[in-house]
Amino acid sequence: MIPIIHNRRIFFIISGIFVGASILALIFWGLKLGIDFTGGSLMQIEFKNERPSISATQDKLKDLGLGNISTQPIGDKGYILKFKDVNEEIHQKILSELGVPAEAEEKSFESVGPVIGQELKSRSLWAIGGVLLMIIIYIAYAFRKVSRPVASWRYGVAAILALLHDVTIPTGLFVVLGHFLEAEAGLLFVTAILTILGFSVHDTIVVFDRIRENLRKGGSGDFENTVEASINQTIGRSITTSLVVIFTLFSIYLFGGETTKYFSLILLIGVFFGTYSSIFIASSLLVSWERLRQKRLTAKK
Repeated sequence: MIPIIHNRRIFFIISGIFVGASILALIFWGLKLGIDFTGGSLMQIEFKNERPSISATQDKLKDLGLGNISTQPIGDKGYILKFKDVNEEIHQKILSELGVPAEAEEKSFESVGPVIGQELKSRSLWAIGGVLLMIIIYIAYAFRKVSRPVASWRYGVAAILALLHDVTIPTGLFVVLGHFLEAEAGLLFVTAILTILGFSVHDTIVVFDRIRENLRKGGSGDFENTVEASINQTIGRSITTSLVVIFTLFSIYLFGGETTKYFSLILLIGVFFGTYSSIFIASSLLVSWERLRQKRLTAKK
């Protein structure tokens, strides 16, 4: 039997370091939002011959009043250009300055207004908050018949704390990518976070369900030993399932296109830490919480 619960303080410290670093990155650097949320225009262009330098490309467009132009290389001959929201007249002038269609080809162009961007941001936050609330309600209901020694609602709180751990770390990573590599958080980022929430809570519930079953059977007489046994009974399944997903996401990251690169990376990190928290954090929180409750009861006597 692997002594996971017995060494839970070590795992708490490891998670604390990652979560703390992620929060600090978020505070000092902030999440770099894409045009999905801030509003603006995105154009993908591919040159037919040699691709000009970034500075040369930006110089061609500096007189069009596009504001700060983000220029990201893609492939061998292309760029992804991001700038403020423009009308069709300015759009055509941009194409003319870049030599379309004689010297280059426009692969895609999309424009998001600032009002729509703010609405998407608000709806994304509501979606994440709604998912967390429904998870608490579901777990509290599913575990309503398991009230001893830990109340059913505590399973929901422990799961949410583990989920916050699981989304904070990938978010912190994306903040770092945004600061150093100009990665922007858009709707794909929100999709990745929601996917991580779903995957992580599924893995956590598998462990919690085994704890519930062992408690119904009488357990080992000690809650910590029951949790320890439950984790060891499910750890093989959790790791095997996660490895299949991780290998798939790693393949997408290596061989997928530029548009899915960061999406698959965030999912990969999220699935890894989601599996880690399901095994080492969520159930350990229940044990620590119960130990604290027992100490308080002892102190009152």
